[in-house]
Amino acid sequence: MDARINICGYSRAECERLVVDLGYKPFHGRQLYKWMYKYLVFDFDRMTDLKKDLRSTLQERCIIALPRQAAREKSRDGAEKFLFELTDGKAIESVLIPDESSGRTTLCVSSQSGCPLGCIFCATGQLGFGRNLTAGEIIGQVMAVRRQYGAEAFDNLVFMGMGEPMLNYDNVMVAIEMLTNSLGLMVGAKRITVSTVGIIPGIRRLAASGSKVNLAVSLNAASDNLRRELMPVTKAYPLNKLMAAVREWTSVRTRRVTFEYIIFRGLNDSREDALELADLVKGIPCKINLLAYNPIGGTGLERPEDEDVDRFARILYPRTPAVTVRKSRGGDIAAACGQLAGKKGYSCLETG
Repeated sequence: MDARINICGYSRAECERLVVDLGYKPFHGRQLYKWMYKYLVFDFDRMTDLKKDLRSTLQERCIIALPRQAAREKSRDGAEKFLFELTDGKAIESVLIPDESSGRTTLCVSSQSGCPLGCIFCATGQLGFGRNLTAGEIIGQVMAVRRQYGAEAFDNLVFMGMGEPMLNYDNVMVAIEMLTNSLGLMVGAKRITVSTVGIIPGIRRLAASGSKVNLAVSLNAASDNLRRELMPVTKAYPLNKLMAAVREWTSVRTRRVTFEYIIFRGLNDSREDALELADLVKGIPCKINLLAYNPIGGTGLERPEDEDVDRFARILYPRTPAVTVRKSRGGDIAAACGQLAGKKGYSCLETG
């Protein structure tokens, strides 16, 4: 086992402290940070503006190691899924999703290994919960994709992979600071979206943080009774309190929130459901993304017909300010988060 310290995930301040502890000036830490994140150079000997003896010491004591890519699959529609294995054997997934209509590509990253929330339609929930990811494991996904495809690999980044970002808030926010740092990965904050099932304390913390990232909230039902069936978290955070927190975020951020609504055949797809949803979000600056359910085994839930999704959208608009029907991507490669890990035999549960 390599005894060297893995510094992937070190912040700029941590890089500066590292080189100062080795007897060098803080600016060498900034140089190290830039080589690691902006240029994706992991061989210290190639960091040519660092002093030779510093490079030698770093080579002896440190390593820059990304999560190991355990599998990669590409869909006929262009979506590409990456399965990464962490040092403790836990699995996480990332997905590149191209959008032909906009010409943009989105990278979806994980914030936890597995998920503790148990939404009944979610493949990740079936894997159980392992642990929160470190900031290094979060940005390691981004670095791995960029190392493979370059700086133009994606346009937008979303925390919609495995796990609930608001339950790993501190590490997610550290990762966002590193993602947006001008010396490093340089992803614009307005290109980053944090998606939540509705963890109210996290939404309020994000509103108070001053961060310019976007917020998406997974609704999937406009009544507490139905939403509790789909998403048990509703018991702790009912819709009236969730909507109050969202209003707070939009007021502070002065930007639209995105509501995600997965449509299930015969469950939440009626005219009454659409009208109830329009009433729920009334007065909130928002856009609504509609998505047909991408079936996974063992749920009993069914995918609606495309025309039913379009009909639902027509009822919503113009009652709500903006409605988008999003296509499910990567169905032939099990692109829903958790499916590839399950297929490859991974569990996220703690063992031992």
